[in-house]
Amino acid sequence: MLEKEDVIELHHLLKKLNPNAKVLESSFSKVPLQEILNTNLFNYEEASQSAGWIQELNSDYHTPETEEYGINSFVYRRKYPFHPKRLMNWLEKWPLDVVRAKGFFWLASRNNMIGLLSQAGSSITIQGAGEWIAALPETERNQMITEEPEVLKNWDKQYGDRITELVFIGIDMNRSLIEQSLDSCLLTEKEMQQNWNTFIDPIPAFTYTS
Repeated sequence: MLEKEDVIELHHLLKKLNPNAKVLESSFSKVPLQEILNTNLFNYEEASQSAGWIQELNSDYHTPETEEYGINSFVYRRKYPFHPKRLMNWLEKWPLDVVRAKGFFWLASRNNMIGLLSQAGSSITIQGAGEWIAALPETERNQMITEEPEVLKNWDKQYGDRITELVFIGIDMNRSLIEQSLDSCLLTEKEMQQNWNTFIDPIPAFTYTS
């Protein structure tokens, strides 16, 4: 049995991970069946937009009451690509105070492809999420921009929509240390001028899910 304080902290953490989720407490693993069977509560579209990481990316969404328990979050947003070898080294030394992370990243050695990072506890998944709009053929690119003009808001003249946006949720996270360590994985100004395809890339090949 969890102590009352632990239960409260867990509630706040779950609220941070998914603000709109219904949380049920059980006693000795017993939960009323009517609360979990045929509830028709799940809506994929709503769930995909209500996850904590999506809300964090789309706004300055915060739940101040969670900070009392050391539960905090932030968005790491940079317009420089990661060096694949340094990023891999960073992933292998994942910060223990981060309990959930998700978002898109720009990898120099795969300049045209969007990387998707998802972490929960000890599980870290790297996938592909399609191509950057800037990497598409001109006709297709112009069509996408017409359909989604908001992408031009942060459009770079040289690199287009390429960007890294990662949401971190954790307990007593050292944001400054995490940001500094990730910044050290970005290409230096000298590396930006080099041939990115020559960089050693130990990160597993991107897989794609439909």
